[in-house]
Amino acid sequence: MTAIKNIMANFKKYKFLMGQLILRDFKIKYKRSVLGVVWSLLYPILMMSVMALVFSNMFRFQVEGTSYLVYLLTGIIMFQYFSEASNLAMTSVVYNFPLINKIYIPKYIFPLAKCLFVGINFVLSLIPWFLIIILTQFGLGNYPASINLYYLILPLIFLCLLLFTVGMGFFLSCVSVFLRDVFYIYGIVLTIWQYFTPIFYSIEIIPAKLQFLFEFNPLYQYLTATRSIVLYGQCPSALNLILCVVYALIAMLVGCIVFKKNQDKFIYYI
Repeated sequence: MTAIKNIMANFKKYKFLMGQLILRDFKIKYKRSVLGVVWSLLYPILMMSVMALVFSNMFRFQVEGTSYLVYLLTGIIMFQYFSEASNLAMTSVVYNFPLINKIYIPKYIFPLAKCLFVGINFVLSLIPWFLIIILTQFGLGNYPASINLYYLILPLIFLCLLLFTVGMGFFLSCVSVFLRDVFYIYGIVLTIWQYFTPIFYSIEIIPAKLQFLFEFNPLYQYLTATRSIVLYGQCPSALNLILCVVYALIAMLVGCIVFKKNQDKFIYYI
């Protein structure tokens, strides 16, 4: 109980700093950009258009009985959020060392601010995502996506994705202080992770005896839960939802423990 009160007190005490860090990231990202935040809306649509052209026309990827556009866009925006947020969180402590060295600031604020900053872009990207879903009702693509009451479960799934990403961000930002090679290794890990996640292909093309391996991929669980709702109009299975929550809690627990245990040593390595 005391730990929770301390966390809430820190959030209240440093909420202005958190807001300024997020605002700074927005200014840097969209500096001298004509379209600015509009890119958060355009980027997933442009990426979907290119990937749909390549995978559906050139490589003939399809998901039988579903809107491939929605299938693809769902994978793009969810994996893109995790990839960008975890990458930025990983470098956040090292890159903010000049500030850490001058005044006392809870160091967890930096990876958390990065995940929240990218999270705002993620929420904005849900606008074109939902627009595509609506357009499938009027003939866009071969099959319409589903609009149903199970959409009320989506905030839980997205919250689990956020918590999983924050936990990974805490872990990576801590490890990168002591081992800068992680900056390069993680890029390779993300590439492998991307192909191990069914973003543009269906798991059905994987041999049946190997499909169980995907159960250990947290991003597969989040994608499957979301696609069950928007593509099939079904409630995700109980196991699917449980795994979404479990992976999020494990990542947060491990990330928080590792970060808290080592944060006092950062000053000697940065």
